[in-house]
Amino acid sequence: MIDVTLKHTPAGEAARPQETPDAEQSEFSSDSTRAQCISCGHQGLEPILDLGRMPRSDGLLEAIGPAQTETLVPLRLGYCPGCTLVQLLETRPAEEMFGDDYVYFSSYSEDLLKHSRENAEELIRTHGLGPDSLVAEIASNDGYMLQNFQAQGIQVLGIDPASQPARAAREKGIETVVDFFGTRVAAGLRAQGKRADVIIANNVVAHVADQNDLVAGMADLLADNGTVVVEFPYVRDMIDFIEFDTIYHEHLCYFSAGSAKALFERHGLYLNDVRRLPIHGGSLRLYFSKCAAVTDAVQGILAEEHALGLDRFEYYKTFGARVRAFRDQARKLVGTLKADGKRIAAYGAAAKGTIMLNFLNLNDRAIEYAVDKNIHKQGKYMPGVRIRIDEPEKLMQDKPDYVMILPWNFRDEIIRQQRAFLEAGGKFVVPIPDLEIVSAPEQDSSR
Repeated sequence: MIDVTLKHTPAGEAARPQETPDAEQSEFSSDSTRAQCISCGHQGLEPILDLGRMPRSDGLLEAIGPAQTETLVPLRLGYCPGCTLVQLLETRPAEEMFGDDYVYFSSYSEDLLKHSRENAEELIRTHGLGPDSLVAEIASNDGYMLQNFQAQGIQVLGIDPASQPARAAREKGIETVVDFFGTRVAAGLRAQGKRADVIIANNVVAHVADQNDLVAGMADLLADNGTVVVEFPYVRDMIDFIEFDTIYHEHLCYFSAGSAKALFERHGLYLNDVRRLPIHGGSLRLYFSKCAAVTDAVQGILAEEHALGLDRFEYYKTFGARVRAFRDQARKLVGTLKADGKRIAAYGAAAKGTIMLNFLNLNDRAIEYAVDKNIHKQGKYMPGVRIRIDEPEKLMQDKPDYVMILPWNFRDEIIRQQRAFLEAGGKFVVPIPDLEIVSAPEQDSSR
């Protein structure tokens, strides 16, 4: 059992927010009015949050030095009054973000593998999938999901633009198209006689700039009685629990059930079922088909979103002040620990970790190094803050006083893996949803 020893943001209590300078806020507002919604095309967004200029969150550096340069791009969030979609004002070219140096491999997370296996088993059972069925996955990564169908003798097809994860999937015997999915790729697959009984698109819809082309491609590839199953982080959880580090250039938008419904129905795909999931700090799993058969769950979540105000800007307008208040608290905590002579490392060179550390302005003078299980990241440096990435075994060898868990959405898995570190007296800092310090429970001296 883990003992939570400190919480800096108890419910109902907030620090004084650090306000954005008036000139910057005025520019943000002006730029928002000129932005066009990537889903419905509405001209003009409402400004929510400006995180400043950020590096590419997965753009790990091979080395650091005076000549090393990084491109910084504004990271600003707005709300569309036309279709209620929360989205970025600007992003980076997809080829830059998901190219040959993209080294995120889904199979390194035990909890994600378990989550995916259970999802696959349920789809096989509920859809009666067998040897004559085809399951296609968009953003199939290293085959972490499709391998579950393949093991049951079901035909699978992956589509992913990142060559390194795709190569790992092919080594597992999973047919993978290395390309960006949309109507062009769907038409090519249709020409080969392929129609998918199930299309899986987990944590990818928000990554695509031309959302309408993506969803139209799904509709083209899907069999007439097929199902599209989509997962993504839920914007409600992001706002409620101040999960601002989920915002990075790879994530162009942040869906509610209502905004996703509007996008997919535009292309003849109807939202028929929905499920809330705890993974990634709170996600939605949505089920779309070409024929409408809406469940009570869909009607319920749409009514709940309207009652809470997710379809109105007022729900989002205080998010920026709450994020800045968190920054003040987190920097104060780190500053106090460093002033007391404590050494701090980090676990997980995740994309969200890049945003967290850069927004808090914590470089290698505050965080000495990071560790990560992904061997493709070890020996490189985190973008912007330029913190070296080592193997997890270093924690027990080096024994820092504190380790900040950057992929806090996998905190339980990381704490399980690093039990020895806790028992040796180490402590974890978990930034979200509550800034807290976790240590091993004290032993009962009477025993």
